[in-house]
Amino acid sequence: MGKLRSDRQLRPWQVELLKLQRYLEDEGLRMIVLFEGRDAAGKGGAIRRVTRYMNEKHYRVVALGRPSAEQRSQWYFQRYVAQFPIGGEIVLFDRSWYNRAMVERVFGFCSRKEYQDFLRGVTGFERDLVRQGTVLVKLYFSVTKETQARRFERRLTDPLRRWKLSEIDMQAQSRWDDFTDRKYEMLLRTSTRAAPWVIVRSNDKQQARLNAMKVILGAVDYKDRNPDLDFTPDPRIVVPGREEIAMMQAEFRRNGRFTG
Repeated sequence: MGKLRSDRQLRPWQVELLKLQRYLEDEGLRMIVLFEGRDAAGKGGAIRRVTRYMNEKHYRVVALGRPSAEQRSQWYFQRYVAQFPIGGEIVLFDRSWYNRAMVERVFGFCSRKEYQDFLRGVTGFERDLVRQGTVLVKLYFSVTKETQARRFERRLTDPLRRWKLSEIDMQAQSRWDDFTDRKYEMLLRTSTRAAPWVIVRSNDKQQARLNAMKVILGAVDYKDRNPDLDFTPDPRIVVPGREEIAMMQAEFRRNGRFTG
């Protein structure tokens, strides 16, 4: 019952997402939303709530698996570009080209040169994308180590969730600090004026979903917004990328390491 009540609380925002979708269709606009973050940060659940009532003809959820041998020989961004929206369409990436900045680097799936080439090239790639009219929203779901551990334990013991637990998930806790270091470098080097990162605190899944919707809705000035709704994200949940960088730097000065 609690879950049903929580989902009902999202209804007004899901109505607004339909208005946004209709506006994109009418104007022929393209929109991309990236859902990034650690394993068990709540990305998949947020995507399901965002898209629950959307017109299926005008949105796609993209979650690419490991690249094939042919794809590994291509320009890195090529397989992602192949999934980009046409006019009037929203594409939501459940993990994106930023796999190279986090998972691939931590687990050695790419070389240091490939990693550095990515960080040097991605800002220009995104700047051109935005300049040519695509609305780009970059969400990073941030969860604490303790919450991640609880969610992994639930996946391990619940047969309905066990499929979510991958081999990489099993190593996420032991590599927590590695992921944190990569998170910092990714935010520092790729949160730009044209394509800023937005951090979504996701220990509370319901608040993370609601506030992610608000961020997405705030990215487009669509018509007929409900004047009775507060579209301002909760600052306790949503943090601009630049503020997260500053907080991580302050933490490093205090403790000699990043922990967020």
